[in-house]
Amino acid sequence: MSRPRHVLAIDQGTTSTRAIVFNDTARTVSIAQREFPQHYPAPGWVEHDAEDIWRDTLATAREAVEKSGVGARGIAGVGITNQRETAVVWERSSGKPIHRAIVWQDRRTAEECARLKSEGAEDLVRQRTGLLLDPYFSGTKVAWLLDQVSGARARAERGELAFGTIDCFLLWRLTGGKVHATDVTNASRTLLFDIHRGQWDEELLRLIRVPRALLPEVRDSSEIYGETAPGLFEQPIPIAGIAGDQQAALVGQACFEPGMAKSTYGTGCFLLLNTGATPVLSQNRMLTTPAYRIKGRTTYAMEGSIFAAGAAIKWLRDGLGLIANAAESAALARRVPDSHGVHMVPAFVGLGAPHWEPNARGLICGLTFDATGAHLARAALESVAFQTRDLTAAMAGDGAHRAAAIRVDGGMAANDWFCQFLADVVDAHVERPTELETTALGAAFLAGLATGVWPDLKALSATWTSGAVFKPAMAPARRSELVAGWSTALRRTLLK
Repeated sequence: MSRPRHVLAIDQGTTSTRAIVFNDTARTVSIAQREFPQHYPAPGWVEHDAEDIWRDTLATAREAVEKSGVGARGIAGVGITNQRETAVVWERSSGKPIHRAIVWQDRRTAEECARLKSEGAEDLVRQRTGLLLDPYFSGTKVAWLLDQVSGARARAERGELAFGTIDCFLLWRLTGGKVHATDVTNASRTLLFDIHRGQWDEELLRLIRVPRALLPEVRDSSEIYGETAPGLFEQPIPIAGIAGDQQAALVGQACFEPGMAKSTYGTGCFLLLNTGATPVLSQNRMLTTPAYRIKGRTTYAMEGSIFAAGAAIKWLRDGLGLIANAAESAALARRVPDSHGVHMVPAFVGLGAPHWEPNARGLICGLTFDATGAHLARAALESVAFQTRDLTAAMAGDGAHRAAAIRVDGGMAANDWFCQFLADVVDAHVERPTELETTALGAAFLAGLATGVWPDLKALSATWTSGAVFKPAMAPARRSELVAGWSTALRRTLLK
């Protein structure tokens, strides 16, 4: 019998779960997707029912395999990519969660993070983990669960409970409870993992009050973790790759050399820059994170997060009624030669990197009577490019390699006008791949590497094909003028 040449990727996101089967040329063969409910029990709190996620994961995986026509026998391995930082605690005996999952967006532990900062803990956290003390990350969520669910802390100390990010929970369920493990990219987003030594850190565990007995084993991003339990598919399939969604997108974009960067434009924007074997500790409030670990060797990245990218365009549609759909924003922007001095700073939920200012709020400035909806639409699109430039400048200030090109994906990447303006403002080539499902593809790549579908990273790079390249064409003086206007608007936003 011929060797299986297809890979199943499970892409478990914040609002939906998808499963995609890729072939060995890295092209999509079949796809299945389901949205699931969001729970908001209090202002700033966001929860998911992990049972919903498991149900949808199994259903979409089975559907994608069936639609592919190759069956489980044709699938070499399963790769998992997931919403990062979302925390689940479950019973080892039953696999049942003790509470809904606390989602990465949740802010309920803001006071605890502020307390730890006031006690001087952030420098230790930053040095060991590459992160900042923020409720975004998993560790303080776990401590909250143990404190708030009756008896949970004592049960955790006795080894009766297990913690994991979504990948870890799905791995447990897929293997029938046989494997409690995660990969280095997900472990690194907990505030509990020393990214330099590659292991859980006892001092951080004590600081954040998380018992060691809860934690999964940390493995490479590409290796065979186990196989699917009997009855889930027509035959067992190896589970062979795991990475958090943004790291998976970096892999899916084949950014394997230092200085290569990808930027994903969804609701928010995440820019990751490969820094190679050396973790670059940021002095400009970027995050330092493992990009992937293969055969025991860790490659690192710098990461910058923008909270509102596509969300700003969505606001034009839903908040102002200015457009009927996101695609109209590009057509509006083209109607005018420039933004007419109008700037939007889309700090609807605060500002992310490099500012990390949760109390900042959105601002529109430079309005005159002859400003129109087209100028506003253009300013919204421009704001995402300017924020991306801020990230690249901060990374350059930290001594990271300057990206000669940025590989883009996500919904906004389909907008040619935006991609050209981004190239002009960042002063770098912007490359859009043919295959836009880069997050799921990254998970497939990691699983395919471990199961022999692809022999090495060079073979993965060979599958990457460019759909379009946008080259900077703006005069330097014009770029400087625009950036100065953005900087003024940003300063006004950051005023207390």
